[in-house]
Amino acid sequence: MLESTITSKGQTTLPRRVRERLSLQPGDKVRYLIDGDAVRIVAVRPVSELFGMLQYDGPPVTLEEMDAAIAERAASA
Repeated sequence: MLESTITSKGQTTLPRRVRERLSLQPGDKVRYLIDGDAVRIVAVRPVSELFGMLQYDGPPVTLEEMDAAIAERAASA
């Protein structure tokens, strides 16, 4: 079990294994998600890291085609 101590200023150091697991570097930000008595720490990642995450190998689609597909799906819901 990993532990750290809270200082008089309310600060703590994340244990090395936590920093490694979340791939945290100096200057990175973390977010605290509170759920009852439990807290999850997650790394905050910039939106730019999402670039290229979704791959599409088909032909380019126009905005009009996208709008038509959205409207068609909304009408069938």
